[in-house]
Amino acid sequence: MRSVRTVAYELPVQFVLSHELSVPMYAVLRYEADDPYAVRAVFHPPGEGRTVEWFFSRDMLAQALSEHTGHGDVLMWPAADPGRDVVFVALRSPAGSALLEFPARDVDSFLRETRSVVPPGTESSRLHLDAELAQLLAGN
Repeated sequence: MRSVRTVAYELPVQFVLSHELSVPMYAVLRYEADDPYAVRAVFHPPGEGRTVEWFFSRDMLAQALSEHTGHGDVLMWPAADPGRDVVFVALRSPAGSALLEFPARDVDSFLRETRSVVPPGTESSRLHLDAELAQLLAGN
């Protein structure tokens, strides 16, 4: 059995409704060493009894600290305004879209911790593709 090392950060985010209006909420960024390329983001919208979950790449989140990145349903970029230390995350699905504002300092801290678990460039060594494929083919 593999040992799973997990990094989880709960952080405040802003759900941007318009240029003048944002709603505060919380999100949990979660990274698991056995899924070394992915970050799971779980959002807790206020007034909702449910959570919303998205997956995106750790590399894309890191890139968003300094430049525009993403494609399709997930786009990320740093704030263009001096003094605003945030990362914007735009999410789109058939159910709707959302623009979220993450504190860049918290994102950077989260990423530093994930890098201590799985250093960049070593992700593929964490994958056990032959075992996963054998399990899929066995119908387990």
